[in-house]
Amino acid sequence: MKNLCIFIVIVFVTVASTLNAQIDSLRVKITQLIEHKNAEVGVSIIGIETGDTLSIYGNKRFPMQSVYKLHIAMAVLQEVDNGQLSLNQEVYVKENDLLTDTWSPLRNEFPEGNVNIPLCKIISYTVSSSDNIGCDILLALIGGPQIVEGYIKSLGIQEISITSSEAEMHKNRLLQFDNWTSPNAANQLLKLFFDYKTLSISSSDFLWKCMTESTTGFNRIRSQLPYNTIVAHKTGSSGTTDIGVTAATNDIGIVSLPNGSHFAISIFITNSTESESTNEKIIADISKAAWDYFTEKQAK
Repeated sequence: MKNLCIFIVIVFVTVASTLNAQIDSLRVKITQLIEHKNAEVGVSIIGIETGDTLSIYGNKRFPMQSVYKLHIAMAVLQEVDNGQLSLNQEVYVKENDLLTDTWSPLRNEFPEGNVNIPLCKIISYTVSSSDNIGCDILLALIGGPQIVEGYIKSLGIQEISITSSEAEMHKNRLLQFDNWTSPNAANQLLKLFFDYKTLSISSSDFLWKCMTESTTGFNRIRSQLPYNTIVAHKTGSSGTTDIGVTAATNDIGIVSLPNGSHFAISIFITNSTESESTNEKIIADISKAAWDYFTEKQAK
């Protein structure tokens, strides 16, 4: 029995060492991708079925920008699950809700306002099209940013701060730094969501559809992945200041692999003096490295 126990320990240590060596090879590759860039890059990766984990500056605070629209949508859908709201209910959108100096496909469809729009359509605009006006309508509907932060923290995620609406951030760009999370916290949320530990099955499936139908971030997580790869994700972008500094180029999501397994990946870039195309390529390159790691692991 003693010899059997020693054998089991040796096998366990050998397997663990092999797994660490494999994930360390991915860490080295990602480090090489970012080490000469004039930007702060945070990465978190989780193999959802395999349990592989990797993070680089994973606990650092990064401004979310529109990534937080995912958190907002989840908080709204929690109210749907609680019976306080309904996806089919009509939300009255006033003309003065439709600000003119912000990104909003919703405003483009309903330019005159003073119209009832189904809640499900507002959520879809907010998540799939990253609609700023839709975002603030949802925030107002559930009682403001503090309600969203409280909901996310109730899930056990503490590395999160949500304090400002899109309209407020547009008036004062410094407020974006008050809406922050860490890559590890973002990935924690993604995994909880994927495992149906946050919302009902129907609400989760609806949100998954919104995320996979995203019209933003074509040059980020999904850029270098095979055509028709399913990626459920949410982007965030700050734009670039007059002195050439970008506060946020982000993308978080869940990638479906060819064998039906998945990995969650959260990449945040801040304080970058690189071009936006370079920032997006950093995200794309890291996503492709993760894809290669998991697909090569499957093939062994």
